[in-house]
Amino acid sequence: MIDTHCHLTSEEFVHRARDVMDESRLAGVRAVISISTTTADAKNSQRLAQADRRVVYSAGIHPLYCDEPIDWDLIHELARDEQCVAMGEMGLDHHYDQPPRALQIDVLHRQLEAVRAIRADGIDKPIIVHCRKAVETLLPILASSGIPPHRMVFHCFTETPEQAQAIVDFGSWISFTGALTFKSATAIREAARLVPLDRVMVETDAPYMTPEPHRSVRPNTPRFVVDVAACLASVHGMELRALETQLDANSVRFFGSALQRACEAE
Repeated sequence: MIDTHCHLTSEEFVHRARDVMDESRLAGVRAVISISTTTADAKNSQRLAQADRRVVYSAGIHPLYCDEPIDWDLIHELARDEQCVAMGEMGLDHHYDQPPRALQIDVLHRQLEAVRAIRADGIDKPIIVHCRKAVETLLPILASSGIPPHRMVFHCFTETPEQAQAIVDFGSWISFTGALTFKSATAIREAARLVPLDRVMVETDAPYMTPEPHRSVRPNTPRFVVDVAACLASVHGMELRALETQLDANSVRFFGSALQRACEAE
């Protein structure tokens, strides 16, 4: 399996990332995408990917960190790195009052401009979208960007079934975390049933949101992505192995050949 979204540069993992990857490989997780939240984090993610071929990464600014220093030249530089398989995570977070929403929107627009710039140079990197309580605001912004919706994935989906349908109708992908497994998450599981199987992925968002039946384990690690997949298989009434095959194919199709090579690395 592939963990399509974790944060290996977080303080919980930064000094033992290789051990985390070794543990995950034993659990059947062949590769991970380490997602950046700031430009400094993106540079650290690049170093991690260079040190471990089982890791690829993204470059972007999380909306909750958009008030930190941003090196826009670095974003454009990393976007051209083969091991950088996506831009983001970027988007909007209306769960908190800070940073100001106007600043979140401005930084989002600048990141979308960066994506358009590399696309103009023939570099097609997908977008990892962070969206919390902001679907109605975010979809029009993304629609006006000129970037194809099928090159966007809404990660860590925790919104309503109706909003999941709006994202599917828009043409984007949806990815689910351990939140899908929580006993109280009936609405998220209902939303998961609405997502076409050829446009869905799973992730851990580690070190956050450890799935059932491991909720007491901290931190969450990429090895638990198997449990997210098992829950999604149950939602769809599928055998886990069949869904795993679909999920792996989806992930490689969305993120590209560098992720495939990471899966094949020893």
